[in-house]
Amino acid sequence: MKNIAILGSTGSIGVNTLDVISRLKGRFRVVALSADSSIELLARQARVFHPKVVSVGNEELANKAKKLLPSRTRVVYGPSGLRFIAARPDIDIIVFAISGTTCLIPLLDAIDNRKEIALANKEALVSAGPLVMSLAAKRGVRILPIDSEHSAIFQCINGKSEAVSRIYLTGSGGPLLDVKREKFGSLPLSYILKHPRWKMGKKITVDSATMMNKGLEIIEAKYLFNIKESSIEVLVHPEAIVHSMVEFTDSAVIAQLGVPDMRLPIEYALTFPERSKAIVKRVDFSGVGALTFRKPDAGKFPCLALARDAAASGRLAPAVLCASDEEAVKNYLNGNITFTDIPKIIEKVLERHKNTVRSISVKHVMDADSWAREETERLCYR
Repeated sequence: MKNIAILGSTGSIGVNTLDVISRLKGRFRVVALSADSSIELLARQARVFHPKVVSVGNEELANKAKKLLPSRTRVVYGPSGLRFIAARPDIDIIVFAISGTTCLIPLLDAIDNRKEIALANKEALVSAGPLVMSLAAKRGVRILPIDSEHSAIFQCINGKSEAVSRIYLTGSGGPLLDVKREKFGSLPLSYILKHPRWKMGKKITVDSATMMNKGLEIIEAKYLFNIKESSIEVLVHPEAIVHSMVEFTDSAVIAQLGVPDMRLPIEYALTFPERSKAIVKRVDFSGVGALTFRKPDAGKFPCLALARDAAASGRLAPAVLCASDEEAVKNYLNGNITFTDIPKIIEKVLERHKNTVRSISVKHVMDADSWAREETERLCYR
């Protein structure tokens, strides 16, 4: 039995992870959970899984959480609370399902303490991929991707990364796939947030609509699999059955297929290198019919090119891209800018950034992150 911590247990990935754990009876013991502000759901989860410690966003929420939890459950809070969990000696594997760059420091702590990592967070790897991957190599830590596309690539490669010539990242195309670009500005937020295949949080759903999520996944794949950005291709695949494909040096292509259900990559990450019993339904290929693929429309989705440029530039450009996107999407959700403003603002921020640092550090990443957020805020309120 492995001892597990789930950081971000009240989000969609965290909820699905707990569902997987409950179905894999006797395989995992939940030692720690965390949530930023959803303390009522966190308390319900704690009553079912009996963690030793929970972490919440701040001291005020911690005081509220204590009233909802058994007295024996330790409550910590803030960045120090996440770092406390990451360093606990009684934890074997940590699921990182926190969104945003707040994940970076506890992720590095967990790697430094030789925890097995199941990673669902994009931003830490996008912003600081070289730091994360070099520390993981130094500590001999395995990073198992939970994101469906990167899990698919991981499964296709099966340890043979030296023979990979090309990666195909697939995506459903999001809610705007068949909408003309000139109509983007008139669409209500409710339309943007209605994803055709996945039920996700608001930020990632907006990223799906702009296709920035695929751009971030390009950068993720570059670092996770040590492959050039130019060798990563994005394909729109509306059926969402092929989760990604890998082409090898002999031109053979291996794909990973499955129903669009996040519990499948979560289960694989938690039980690797074994495969457990199926907890999701099988693909009905006769019912699916055709599997179609097409190239994304670069004119409709400029965020893809912005992400590619940042990936090619490297150093701190991905961190700036990631932070600017987060702030721009937040301002869009709050009604301060329009949907079509998002890529325009990110492009301006990237143009203004001086990407001159040769060797990045955590401080460099955090400084670039703060600068990009401030610059994005200024542009949003002009």
